[in-house]
Amino acid sequence: MKDLIKSAVVAAVVAAAASAPVHAQEPAKKDFTITLVPGLTTDAFYITMNRGAQAAAEALGITVDFQGAEEFDPVLQTPVLDAVIARGPDAILIAPTDATQMIEPLRRANEAGIPVVTVDTFIDDGKYQDGSGDGDFPVSSISSDNVLGGRMAARAMAEDMGGKGKVYISNVRPGISTTDQREAGFKAEMSEKFPEIEVLDTQYNENDASLAASQFQAVLARNPDIAGVFGANLFSAIGAGNGVAGADKADDVTVIAFDAPPSIVDNIKSGVVDAAIAQHPAEIGYYGVMTAYAVLTGQSVPTAIGTGFTVIDADNVDDEAIAKFIYSE
Repeated sequence: MKDLIKSAVVAAVVAAAASAPVHAQEPAKKDFTITLVPGLTTDAFYITMNRGAQAAAEALGITVDFQGAEEFDPVLQTPVLDAVIARGPDAILIAPTDATQMIEPLRRANEAGIPVVTVDTFIDDGKYQDGSGDGDFPVSSISSDNVLGGRMAARAMAEDMGGKGKVYISNVRPGISTTDQREAGFKAEMSEKFPEIEVLDTQYNENDASLAASQFQAVLARNPDIAGVFGANLFSAIGAGNGVAGADKADDVTVIAFDAPPSIVDNIKSGVVDAAIAQHPAEIGYYGVMTAYAVLTGQSVPTAIGTGFTVIDADNVDDEAIAKFIYSE
């Protein structure tokens, strides 16, 4: 985006008014084992998160295991989590695949005396240790500010479109904390700042890029003047980009992606995607491990820690300083 900030960084931070209570543990030991349960194991975002977690583990001299399902689905994540709990790690880092359905499975970890830190996604309302709600028992949440990320995507799209036109959001499904927040942030920004942009009904694709591509074709058939698509996660963005390219509409439709694996970066270079809101998943993994370690060694921790974003577009995609924000595969 021509005048958009090239690297918007939201500094790490959200110190809660009260620190999370600490699980009583024996003094520091060198053989702590922490298990990281990602949303899915094959996504570049979570692979990069694990890289940051392993860096923290190496610095601390502890072990971090990486165990998860191959699809983002609470039905598949629950048995993985149950198996992890049965092995009795010292702490669990997890990206819950549903804000409601993963409360009870995670409660089993808490009841077994295993501290839980959520990373990326969260359960319940994401506000922990406040005595309110069924899912307030995790000790901390480490994540991006996804509402802000959605707002950043809206601003990038509005600038590229000249502040008017029809757009829609390609999303996974309702009930996922992060993508729900990105959608909410995107809609709020458009409503408050860009009244000449009409946001059409959200299209849900169940993490299926092929479905997201065909949904673009259907939206285009109903709205030949469609001018923008926001892909609220990796597969939504890839599918939307493919749909736009397949319809030969890359010059007419602005595509803003959330997340920045190499495939999205390649699409930015080819012009299929106009910009990506890159999270910093390595930071999430790193701070997740550090937070769990602090709890295990008797320290208090903030109940929420925020990490940053970087906007990647055609103007900066080849900059060396941007390369570190492209996800691993």
